[in-house]
Amino acid sequence: MAHGHSHAVGDLDGPPRKRLGVVLAIIVSVITLISLAAMVSLWPDAGDIPRDRNPISGEGVSTVSAEVTSVEEFDCGSGGEGPDQLPTVDGNCAAVVADTDEGPAEFTLDSARTQAGISEGDGIELIRIQPEGQEVSYEFLDFERGVPLLALTALFAALAIVVARWRGLFALLGVGITLFALMKFVLPAILAGEPPLAVAVVGSTLIMIMLLYLAHGVSIRTTAALFGTLFGIAFTAGVGVWATGWASLTGIGAEDDRTLVATVPDLNMSSVVAATMVIAGLGVLNDVTVTQASAVWEMRALRPTARAAELFASAMRIGRDHIASSVYTLVFAYAGASMTILLLITAYQRDLSQMAATEEIGQEIVRTLVGMIGFVLAVPMTTLCAVALAPPAEDEDEAGGSHRRRFTPAS
Repeated sequence: MAHGHSHAVGDLDGPPRKRLGVVLAIIVSVITLISLAAMVSLWPDAGDIPRDRNPISGEGVSTVSAEVTSVEEFDCGSGGEGPDQLPTVDGNCAAVVADTDEGPAEFTLDSARTQAGISEGDGIELIRIQPEGQEVSYEFLDFERGVPLLALTALFAALAIVVARWRGLFALLGVGITLFALMKFVLPAILAGEPPLAVAVVGSTLIMIMLLYLAHGVSIRTTAALFGTLFGIAFTAGVGVWATGWASLTGIGAEDDRTLVATVPDLNMSSVVAATMVIAGLGVLNDVTVTQASAVWEMRALRPTARAAELFASAMRIGRDHIASSVYTLVFAYAGASMTILLLITAYQRDLSQMAATEEIGQEIVRTLVGMIGFVLAVPMTTLCAVALAPPAEDEDEAGGSHRRRFTPAS
């Protein structure tokens, strides 16, 4: 780690400013303690978390691994409209034989899955069904993807560590902390009936406090980024509640939403939508706040005599570029993630404005726009915090002297 990591809060970035470091440490500690107390009060009891029966883990039902040994297509009369008036895939079905630990397993694939592709040698997961007193039967569940997923994860982790070194390692550790917080607190608490928005704000606050200091070191610069991030979280939560009500988002836009409501009848899905807006915006919010704080520190190092207004104006020029690039980055990300829906819209030849007003698509649009509003406003707020907390400007005479005070931004 860089030398500055051994200093107290704030002494990464120049001559010691112990008084400011102590004040900021107290403020961050108070915020952390309040958030921890809120988390304790919202922490769900194990008995309050709904546990619906897994449809593939009932009596006589289990999953088994298998390897496809043969695939024979046959005409199953598919095509046209199904019972639900939706079009079905026109094409052959397939009779498949796969090898399991218990011997060969035979099952049938519908035309959609057959057209998607399945070949000899494919590793698959099957649902094994054997009611009491009856013969065993099998159904296709999914392909086995464990090896590719683990390989890609290992490749990404290795590259992150090689390129970013300690920062990359700490960032990966932060990902683990985030997943732990989501799986052990945020999701169980929401399922247990705690207010989804409060859970999301508390969880996001603690996650960001840990991630920022872990990945970027304990410094005044990181604290400036934290303040901007916390502002973004609070603002996104407030706008999210307002936008959810104004756009009449019920949270029931897809089949999975209906299944969730059936499993957890007391769940307020509108509040869940607002909560997802807070969590969904954390990544881009963290990105811009760290960038803005770093920009201010770098410019202070390059221009020790710059006044606060000059520093703010220069940093905002960087921030505006960041905003512009992030806007179309999010559009591309959404288009890629929703490509199936967009293709279906095009195939149906429906007007985009009509489809955008549907619950499923409108929810994603509102979530993205609310996150972008919080992100955009976090830029000037973070810049203000960073300018206020950055090392003070030097006098021209002092800066020109041979004994002038210099500092190096945190690496």
